[in-house]
Amino acid sequence: MQGITKYFGDFCALKEVELAVRAGTIHSILGENGAGKTTLMNILYGFYTCDSGKIFVHGSEQEISTPKDAINLGIGMVHQHFMLVEPYTVLQNIILGDETTKIPGIIDYKKARRKIEGLAQAYHFNIDLDAKIQDITVGMQQRVEIMKALYRGAEILILDEPTSVLTPQEIDELIDIMHSMVKNGKTIVIITHKLAEIMKSSDECTVIRKGKNVASVKIEDTSENELAELMVGRKVHFTVEKENRKTGEVIFSVDRLTVEDDRGITKVNDISFGIRAGEIFGIAGVDGNGQQELFEAIASLRKAKTGSIHMKGVNITNTSPREMFENGICVIPEDRQKSGLVLEFTVAENMVLEKIGRAPFSRHGLLDLKKIRKNATDLIREYDVRPEHCEDTRAGALSGGNQQKAIIARAISNDPDLLIAVQPTRGLDVGAIEFVHKAIVGQRNQGKAILLISLELEEVLKLSDRIAVLYNGKFADILDAKDADENRIGLLMAGGKNDENA
Repeated sequence: MQGITKYFGDFCALKEVELAVRAGTIHSILGENGAGKTTLMNILYGFYTCDSGKIFVHGSEQEISTPKDAINLGIGMVHQHFMLVEPYTVLQNIILGDETTKIPGIIDYKKARRKIEGLAQAYHFNIDLDAKIQDITVGMQQRVEIMKALYRGAEILILDEPTSVLTPQEIDELIDIMHSMVKNGKTIVIITHKLAEIMKSSDECTVIRKGKNVASVKIEDTSENELAELMVGRKVHFTVEKENRKTGEVIFSVDRLTVEDDRGITKVNDISFGIRAGEIFGIAGVDGNGQQELFEAIASLRKAKTGSIHMKGVNITNTSPREMFENGICVIPEDRQKSGLVLEFTVAENMVLEKIGRAPFSRHGLLDLKKIRKNATDLIREYDVRPEHCEDTRAGALSGGNQQKAIIARAISNDPDLLIAVQPTRGLDVGAIEFVHKAIVGQRNQGKAILLISLELEEVLKLSDRIAVLYNGKFADILDAKDADENRIGLLMAGGKNDENA
């Protein structure tokens, strides 16, 4: 891609960007949230057309105006937010839009199944073609998206933030799959901001900052620290400084909580814990061990079967999200698009969702639009939500990372007594992660209680004062953070015993 420039109205998303990818390699595109990474790849895939610039595929200049043009050139793309039909089976999703028919109107499922099974064997994919999308893991859904692209003959595969929703085990499996695909002659372009995964997976990396090229480097000649500095334009601190302080009284408690999933299966089994003012209580565990159901019960999004939840002495078990907010609890939810934002609302409107009916944003049933907008302007500046001056921008038009920043800004600005943070840095670049970690620790230092639920073990270890390891719906142990390390926590996450308690 040569001299790629793209404007959205007056906003310049890309300015004369260059990208050169060698065949048979894994090439990462690194940049902060909103740097233009996804926009660049959406141009390559035909979702957008550039205002100026040229695209060459295998040395020949090409006009790519639609995704169909890209697919015909052997280019496939797996988006950060999957585009699957949940009630359909894996097989139906893979062939959707590219069905082989025996006679007009009759799909040849047997032929499609043989082709998919051949691809699965070649690339070491283990997927159940008859399972419904709604019943399989996020990691497996991603494999379905990759298989969709391969089924359509993709030789160049674009993966947009491919590890943002995966567990550590699934990330390792995906990297193995990518290396297998390259050995079979494919070329892979990864949009990412995860430095460790770039170092493990890629051959080369192009860095984009604020819509412009910064550098293109070979991975063997660089380091995580160098890439981080290139990406954000300054040195990044990977450690979190926490001051020693005394915790206050227990302000939030869960007593013998049991929660079932939608099928009536027990996912949280007789759990009890308390969180003190000025404490970060982290919950670690492999995805699927009851984290989601525990959070949903605490957040009044799912009924608890037995047990109780108290906030500052008030029983809030099985109440409502509104009552939670009124009792001083705010949430950073796991899924920013489904649970965190109203995508059709503006950023300014989303920033006041929980308090839209309160002064100063509303008086006598009338909204004060100037104050709603001023609130957003201040938070956008304080939390570095991009692009600048996006108060009136539809929230769905922001990049995933900037959507997350908007949610975090809203939650902290509500001044909660308890902040529940679920995967708070999912989809964020290292600069933004550093900012969010400081914000969470800042809340702790102000005497707030924090419940942190994260699949990022490193994050739990960095931020927490105490760590509970959730395994198969129960706490395998609760450790003081000073006594915890990756090996010890990892053993508990896998169902092993804590040596000190054995």
